Amino acid sequence: METFSDCFWVLFVASKCKTFSSQNFILLLLFLCMAWLAMSLCFWFYPGGPAWGKHFWLRKRSATKLNNNIIPGPRGFPVVGSMNLMVNLAHRKLSAAAKSFGAKRLMAFSLGDTRVIITCNPDVAKEILNSSVFADRPVKESAYSLMFNRAIGFAPYGVYWRTLRRIAATHLFSPKQISSTEAQRFGIASQMVSIMACRGGEFSVRDIIKKASLNNMMCSVFGSKYQLGSSNSETQKLSQLVEEGYDLLGKLNWSDHLPWLARLDLQRIRLRCSELVPKVNKFVNRIIQEHKLQTGRRNHDFVDVLLSLNGPDRLSDNEMIAVLWEMIFRGTDTVAVLIEWILARMVLHPEIQSKVQAELDQVVGKSRPLMESDILSMFYLPAVVKEVLRLHPPGPLLSWARLAITDTTIDGYHVPPGTTAMVNMWAITRDPDVWIDPLKFMPERFVSKDSADVEFSVLGSDLRLAPFGSGRRTCPGKTLGLATVSFWVGFLLHEFEWMQSDDNPVDLTEMLRLSCEMANPLKVKVHPRRC
Repeated sequence: METFSDCFWVLFVASKCKTFSSQNFILLLLFLCMAWLAMSLCFWFYPGGPAWGKHFWLRKRSATKLNNNIIPGPRGFPVVGSMNLMVNLAHRKLSAAAKSFGAKRLMAFSLGDTRVIITCNPDVAKEILNSSVFADRPVKESAYSLMFNRAIGFAPYGVYWRTLRRIAATHLFSPKQISSTEAQRFGIASQMVSIMACRGGEFSVRDIIKKASLNNMMCSVFGSKYQLGSSNSETQKLSQLVEEGYDLLGKLNWSDHLPWLARLDLQRIRLRCSELVPKVNKFVNRIIQEHKLQTGRRNHDFVDVLLSLNGPDRLSDNEMIAVLWEMIFRGTDTVAVLIEWILARMVLHPEIQSKVQAELDQVVGKSRPLMESDILSMFYLPAVVKEVLRLHPPGPLLSWARLAITDTTIDGYHVPPGTTAMVNMWAITRDPDVWIDPLKFMPERFVSKDSADVEFSVLGSDLRLAPFGSGRRTCPGKTLGLATVSFWVGFLLHEFEWMQSDDNPVDLTEMLRLSCEMANPLKVKVHPRRC
């Protein structure tokens, strides 16, 4: 800790003093260790753990006295705080801790030297996510190393971030642009059906969906079109880069919260990032250079858009690499994870699958394939998507946290600048005070005329279910992602009847990486419906 490091000069001076015996030196060292231990215990004793105690005792005692409200929360362990809560299924552990401390509205805890608050309440979540105070994100070492500090996800709130956001909203995620790429999504969906129809017996869904999602983003961002069924070195290379990035960004990095460990790189995260970034630079830069050399008609993909920008909107090549890398990185993961959860639920609940297929047959019939425009006439399929988002949000902690840039008050508690804020969306969507029968898979809650949730939006206006976040830092690609998921799920359910594997039944066990995915990949059998 800083207080311990600041004492090293005393040891240095003492070691140079000739009258200082080795015995006295050992006694001084022992005294300093005991003092450091006593101070660490003093910090740890404060509610919320050592980071909050350190803030109270060393920096803000006078300010805190003005507000006697102390945010409840676990102390964790001395020095490291509650870092044990952030491993494995963090959303479940944090939810259990909030219940045990009676702190569902707001709980404080420490991750090493990092002060953290978290809420499991939709009203407090709205207060945090819609506040200008929490417009920034804490930048992890891995995110910085992987260049995300120059992309939309982690760029500091300001002119540069707003420029990136406007460019993406206009040229990649606008309704006009989403509509213009409908044929692209239809073609990929048709390829998925062809591959699945050729599979004999049971097969794993995940690999097909991930490859489809990656191809979809490569087409939109890079203008690269590949067949799902063919082997291609470029898609394989990019898939490996993305997978390595997921693993690095999804890890709890001790160095982010215990700065005195940073030089050691005990988890080898910095080393792996340093090996990954040159590969990403080489891959994306090659595509940018190829686009610069193109003559004649262009694809008008996102690379072309970025190259056409002028004036203050113009990005450097390094900034373009960061933005393009993030688009591929984030656009691939969420869609694939969510579709796998939906199909798992359809296999587990055949009666609900039959209802979706009955609606598909009524709206589309069996003589032609589903088109995206047909989704607008459907009610039950969107309800199924919402219900899966409620029970299995891909980002149960809304993926990336927020950072307080000034002093503020949340739910009546003082929150100092530099505090990390989280929203446990998983806990909110399973709260019996918020939802009726929250653990029951019941899409009818979003279609029943007796329910108040028929017109429920999942795009961030209602924090009872906001899987894409809310406020300034909401996911910019949420509309495109939701349109892709709804269409591909509808297309697959229209073409096939989905059945459980005999040897590998559906297992809803979770695994939290960057997203919360199925721990065991879904294996199914399918039977064609439109022969």
